[in-house]
Amino acid sequence: MPRPLRVAIVGSGPAGIYAADALLKSEVAADPGVSIDIFERMPAPFGLIRYGVAPDHPRIKGIITALHQVLDKPQIRLFGNVDYPTDISLDDLRAFYDGVIFATGATADRALPIPGIDLDGSYGAADFVSWYDGHPDVPRTWPLEAEKVAVLGVGNVALDVARVLAKTADELLPTEIPPNVYEGLKANKALEIHVFGRRGPAQAKFSPMELRELDHSPNIEVIVDPEDIDYDDGSIATRRGNKQADMVAKTLENWAIRDVGDRPHKLFLHFFESPTEILGEDGKVVGLRTERTALDGTGNVKGTGEFKDWDVQAVYRAVGYLSDQLPKLPWDLDSGTVPDEGGRVVQESGEHLRSTYVTGWIRRGPVGLIGHTKGDANETVSNLLDDYANGRLQTPASPVPEAVDAFLAERNIRFTTWDGWYRLDAAEKALGEPQGRERVKLVEREDMLRESGA
Repeated sequence: MPRPLRVAIVGSGPAGIYAADALLKSEVAADPGVSIDIFERMPAPFGLIRYGVAPDHPRIKGIITALHQVLDKPQIRLFGNVDYPTDISLDDLRAFYDGVIFATGATADRALPIPGIDLDGSYGAADFVSWYDGHPDVPRTWPLEAEKVAVLGVGNVALDVARVLAKTADELLPTEIPPNVYEGLKANKALEIHVFGRRGPAQAKFSPMELRELDHSPNIEVIVDPEDIDYDDGSIATRRGNKQADMVAKTLENWAIRDVGDRPHKLFLHFFESPTEILGEDGKVVGLRTERTALDGTGNVKGTGEFKDWDVQAVYRAVGYLSDQLPKLPWDLDSGTVPDEGGRVVQESGEHLRSTYVTGWIRRGPVGLIGHTKGDANETVSNLLDDYANGRLQTPASPVPEAVDAFLAERNIRFTTWDGWYRLDAAEKALGEPQGRERVKLVEREDMLRESGA
C-alpha cells in the first residue's frame, strides 16, 4: 500500500497555511493521502498576522479563524520554536519529506540610502511594528521622546506606524497589546506625525479602508494640503482603471477641502515630497529634508530642485519589507527573493532544485494583501503535485512522521505543537479577561513555551 505524500512547509503564516490547504484539497489527499509538517521559528503560529498587523486591526486578525480551520486538520502537524536552518537544515528536511515548501515571508526593513539614515532617532518601521506587536526577539522598550515625527512611505505599514504613534495608549488598551507596550505608549510625546510620499494621491498604496480608519480616532486630526491634490494623464488613467486608487484619491480630496478641527494630535499626509536627507546634530535626528516633486504626465514624478526642511526629531522609514536570505537556497539580492518558476526553486544553472519550492513573499517579494498569497500557494502546490505525479521528487530516507519527533528529541529542541497553541491561546485570553479585553499577548519566549507545554 503506497504511503502518503510527505511535505514540509517552513513558515506558518498565511502563505504556508494556504499551501497546506491546497495540498489537503488535492486529489492526492484522497489517495494515497498527504502528511504535512509545518515548521515555525516562533513558538506561536500565524506569522505576520500575529507579528506584523497593527493591534487595532481585529478585522484583519479575523483571518486567523480561517487559518485555524486548516491547522485543525489531522493531516497537519505544527512544530513551533524550530528555526531553519539552525535547528533543522535543508538536508535534514530532505531525509524526512518528499517535498519542501518555503513560505518564510519578510520581516526586515528595505534600505533607504539617503544621508543621515543611521542617525539616532532614525528607525525602520518593521522594528517598531515588531515592538508594538510583542515580538519576543526585540527589546521591550522603545524610545518615544519625539514630539514631531516623520514617516516615510505611503503604504499600509506607514499608515499603521503613523496611527499607532498618533493614538493614545488608552485608545489601544482594549486591544491585545502587552503591558510593556502600553507603558511605552503612555510615555509617547508625539503630537505631530508627518507622512511623506514621493508621488501623488493617485499613486498612494493605501487601501481605502485603512486610510479612512485614520479619521475614526477622536484624538487624530488628519490634514491634507490642497496643493498636494494634483493629477496628470497617467494619474487619471490610474484612477479610471483602479477602483481602490480612485477611492483613496477621493478620501484625500475630501480631507483637503475641509476645515482643520481641534483634535489634539495632528497627522499630516504630504505628497510630492521626496526625502533626500535626514538632518542631524550630535548624532541625533533634528530634521528631514525633502525635494518637491512634480508629475511628468505618466504618473511618475521628477524633482523640481525646490527643497524644504521639516522640524522632526524622529524618522520612521516604511519603504517596504525585505526577506531574510535562506541558507542553501539560491538568492536574488536585488528583489530579496528566491528565484523560481511557478514556485519551483531555480538554481543558477537554470535547473530546478529538486523537491524544493517557494510561496508567498519569499517567492515574489512583500507586495499585495494577505489574500493574494492564496493564488501563489495554489500554483506552487500544483507544480509540486505535478512533479510528484511524474516521479520527479526525491525519495526521503525516513518518511515516517515519528522520525521527525525522534530527530528533534535527539537535538534537545523544545518545540510547540498545535495543541500547545490552544493552551497558549487560552492563557492569553485568561490574561485579558479581568480587564474586559479579548486577550493580552505574552511576549517572553520562555513564557510562551511554558504556557504551550513545550
